[in-house]
Amino acid sequence: MATPVFLNSQIREIEANALSQLPPPPLMERAGKAVADLAQTLIAERGKRVLVLAGPGNNGGDALVAARHLKNRWFDVRVLFTGNADKLKVDARAAYLAWQECGGGFIDSLPPHGNWDLALDGLFGIGLERELDARHTQLAGALNAAGKPVLSIDIPSGLHADTGRVLGAAVRAAHTITFLGRKAGLYTLDGPDHAGQVFLDDLGVNPASLPQGHGWLSDDDIIRAAAPPRKLNSHKGLFGDVGIVGGAPGMVGAALLAGRAALKLGAGRVLVGLLADSPTVDLAQPELMLRAAQDVLTQTNLACAVVGPGLGQSESARHALAAAIRLPCGLILDADALNLLAQAPELRKAIASRSAPTLLTPHPAEAARLLETETAQVQSDRIAAALELARRYRAAAVLKGTGSVCAFPDGVWQINTSGNPGMASAGMGDVLAGMIGALIAQRAPVHVALPAAVRLHGLAADRLVAAGVGPVGLTASETIDAARALLNALTGD
Repeated sequence: MATPVFLNSQIREIEANALSQLPPPPLMERAGKAVADLAQTLIAERGKRVLVLAGPGNNGGDALVAARHLKNRWFDVRVLFTGNADKLKVDARAAYLAWQECGGGFIDSLPPHGNWDLALDGLFGIGLERELDARHTQLAGALNAAGKPVLSIDIPSGLHADTGRVLGAAVRAAHTITFLGRKAGLYTLDGPDHAGQVFLDDLGVNPASLPQGHGWLSDDDIIRAAAPPRKLNSHKGLFGDVGIVGGAPGMVGAALLAGRAALKLGAGRVLVGLLADSPTVDLAQPELMLRAAQDVLTQTNLACAVVGPGLGQSESARHALAAAIRLPCGLILDADALNLLAQAPELRKAIASRSAPTLLTPHPAEAARLLETETAQVQSDRIAAALELARRYRAAAVLKGTGSVCAFPDGVWQINTSGNPGMASAGMGDVLAGMIGALIAQRAPVHVALPAAVRLHGLAADRLVAAGVGPVGLTASETIDAARALLNALTGD
């Protein structure tokens, strides 16, 4: 089963539905105990000193419940409370009083010299929409600078629950325990850098009662679905022809990378159409059929076309893109094909009226051009931006970056959790485009092929880094063979 991921409004709905039961379940007590249980496991033999930062809302209430449980288990617990006890809501107020009743007190400032073994971050939860004020910014900074492990409660304080955007400052946790459902902001933009290892506790809420969501975390099952085991009675015609169009003078390597990726991810044949006059053969991969771009664009039996790797923005490139849009096969647009599309209203209109599948693979700056906005606006809500691309262009779209977001015109979206900083290097997008093309050519449905290729590409980079190749200096071409090996390992009998 794919793992659902939720936006804040959906989490609020889950919580409200649970609390409407009679009697309402003690969600805060359950949350606090879950935090204490995990904290006890994490601290293990490290020590007994726990620092608890409890904020002014229900997140602080969860922290106070956890503090009480840990104190009762003979941990040395110190609590810094930043709220106003008189303004706490009912459950948080009860947690505050229960902490006092068990003999717990409060400190006014962080202990000096990081004099604790584990910190619990309960300053702010998923309701935070504004930037942290000066006091909480200072606390987050001091916690981060201490160099001691932090367990954040529900979400790292200062991180936006839907977008993963840092609201001025945010706690950088080693671990996060999140409740009821996984929050989208933990997995995209700044979320992975701040959340650390994420644990989920459903607080005893029956998963069957969760609302029908549209968001998911991609997993390895999507790769298996994209490329089922092959029959013994197979031939290359069953696995489709992929046409790559690009390779303007000085950028031929981009088209070759895409072609090699398509070939090694299982396409039956790969034709690479170049705008440059040379080369006539790829000596490193002679199985590729190198042609003039126009020759590829007049093929009638392509299963998929990939347009953009090394395409450039010349008039010839523009004509090639217009011709590709008219092809009756799946179409993947990457790199300069996206930039040309953003500049030409008539091409955007043609894309939106295609009957064959279209896939867009922009990085944030390219997405901003396609959406006629700024890169910062795209990054401020990556899920919304990806969904708008899918809606506006009637296409599947992947907004690349940390926690790449795949979105579809029906409103379904997926976040990818594989990959690492080594992928921030030239040619990675070309390889991904070729990989997507290979899976489309092998008849994987678009809603499977796109997230499968994105996940597989990231897993390949992760495998290389684990083997000591990168992250510094990891190259796009190295991910191709690693992806092939993983695809065969995941989809073999």
